[in-house]
Amino acid sequence: MAVSGIRISFSVLLRLFDDEQYVLFHSPSRPGAFGPPGGVIKYFPPAVRILEALEFSEERGGPRPNVMKWDLRGYLPDGSLRRFLKWFDSGAYREDAAECLRRELTEELAEVGLSRLDGYVPGLAFTAVRTVVEGPEPVVGKPFRQMRRFEVYDLLAADSAALRLSRELTEAAADPSCPGVIGVTREDIRHGRKQAALIAPQSAFLAGGERMMPDVPAIP
Repeated sequence: MAVSGIRISFSVLLRLFDDEQYVLFHSPSRPGAFGPPGGVIKYFPPAVRILEALEFSEERGGPRPNVMKWDLRGYLPDGSLRRFLKWFDSGAYREDAAECLRRELTEELAEVGLSRLDGYVPGLAFTAVRTVVEGPEPVVGKPFRQMRRFEVYDLLAADSAALRLSRELTEAAADPSCPGVIGVTREDIRHGRKQAALIAPQSAFLAGGERMMPDVPAIP
């Protein structure tokens, strides 16, 4: 059945930056592509009733449908967007940015072969850099409009755990034996590739508020 209305996706990204290099992780849903640590904000069970009233429908597909459960990524009727944004801005029954980043970091460290570092994650704190909102706008070849929100945060290096994690990830990005993590420059992001690695377009929001490249399609 064709989907209509508005597709929404609300995410948090972590900016790890050292010596003019941004740290990116490999994306399992986009093999060969790398993007910032982070991901889609999740909602909690008490929000189900609210989202059902808004006729929100989760996007559940691709190679990891269970991972996408409870994501604030899916479809709304046109008339529900304003009420959805009011609920989102209230912060009720959903992850805040720090909760989202801690959860995503724990998951993604395992995916890139660095699960030994997940003990540093629980106490991490973050500082806001920028929020980029795209749309609602038409999507070529799709029967819906799309609205995406990206909140970008820096790691607050306020204790030894944060400093150690930042250093370990920077070192991993420079280590060929750790292929799941790379370091890229602003020019690499603008180009969209570093050697064999594709750079996911949301990486541009680490450096500024403008997208530089089109989307890299996910595995259907």
